[in-house]
Amino acid sequence: MSWSRESWREYKILQQPTYPDATELKSVETKLKGLPPLVFAGEARNLKAELAKVCEGKAFLLQGGDCAESFANFNANNIRDMFKVLLQMAIVLTFAGGCPVVKLGRVAGQFAKPRSSDFEEVGGVKLPSYRGDIINGFEFSASARVPDPKRMIEAYYQSASTMNLLRAFSRGGLADLHQVHKWNLGFVKKPEISEKYAKLADELTKTLSFMEACGITSQNTPTLNQTAVYTSHEALLLPYEEAMTRQDSLTNDWYDCSAHMLWIGERTRGVNDAHVHFLSGVKNALGVKIGPTATAEDVIALANRLNPANETGRLNVIIRMGAEKIEKILPKILRELKREGLNILYSIDPMHGNTVKTSNNYKTREFDKIMSEVRSFFEIHRAEGTHAGGVHLEMTGQDVTECTGGASKITEQNLKQRYETQCDPRLNADQALELAFLMADLLKKA
Repeated sequence: MSWSRESWREYKILQQPTYPDATELKSVETKLKGLPPLVFAGEARNLKAELAKVCEGKAFLLQGGDCAESFANFNANNIRDMFKVLLQMAIVLTFAGGCPVVKLGRVAGQFAKPRSSDFEEVGGVKLPSYRGDIINGFEFSASARVPDPKRMIEAYYQSASTMNLLRAFSRGGLADLHQVHKWNLGFVKKPEISEKYAKLADELTKTLSFMEACGITSQNTPTLNQTAVYTSHEALLLPYEEAMTRQDSLTNDWYDCSAHMLWIGERTRGVNDAHVHFLSGVKNALGVKIGPTATAEDVIALANRLNPANETGRLNVIIRMGAEKIEKILPKILRELKREGLNILYSIDPMHGNTVKTSNNYKTREFDKIMSEVRSFFEIHRAEGTHAGGVHLEMTGQDVTECTGGASKITEQNLKQRYETQCDPRLNADQALELAFLMADLLKKA
């Protein structure tokens, strides 16, 4: 079937809500189609050019943010703190790892979540699963769990506000490298991390002073006081994505203007299904999650559908296999894909494959397992002669206790102190920065 922005409706589709009022849904879709785009086609092309450098081994992709954005927890401080953590991690990877970094947030649109079951049961009561604030409510009640299309409008306006703030932070002085000491968050107090970061910040400040003496300043060199933070989310709720898809006036190409990059999840990557068909027709950079059941043939089929022109920077294959499985599965896949000559950016999601449930019924992830999968990812790529291109993290700028271990030494018993996620456990700022230092060493070797 030829592609149009609504042709996905003729395909098999998974992980979608059933709205009780089709007329109201249509009204919301019509309103969204008339609202301004959240990102512009030129910005999406700029990201694709940056990702082409990553694909060639000339840069590294840092993608991170909330597992699922929330209407209730939306405020400027949370966005600012996430922005600061991304800046800190990027400067560690750039300055200590010796590699330019492309910054890509899971932000301004990461509202919908796939679920393993359509229903959940608590105390003998069975209700539809929570699918993210863009679809239904987190509260465990029959009324909250009814899919409401008006939530798409609220998600749009929250995303627009988030984009405005990110652009202001990126251009308004907070990203100035001379502010590197001020990016630290007050609760990052583990000496192993804060001392390392302080030392790096001091070295960077000395370097900037030398450059200033040579006439290179923030005033005449914008790259010293500005940055680009792109946005991404899982393109799960296709009525919303269709409504946000616009035709570029310069090229006549179609772009999904809800984010700079969209990805397809492990549960919805069927090569003949609706999600793959829809994203095959937009010109954004795309990601696709690949779990431990995937084969090289699966990835080749997806690449042929999503990137038939074999464009460098178009396709990001996000590996999520788990620390115990990656060494057995990934080398064979990389070998076969290398023979095909496909231009693929490989990044690692070390979060989803390492999720466990504790004895006190908390979902968590062990920091050591996360780091183990990252390390294996780098080592496998080095052995196979391919590029370890990036990392994809669920993380927050808040002082939460959701993942165990790391310098924070969070235990199963500590989880209840600040377990605030609405879906999956996130690294806190301590753990994210610690991981950045460990990755910087791996990047140097690569």
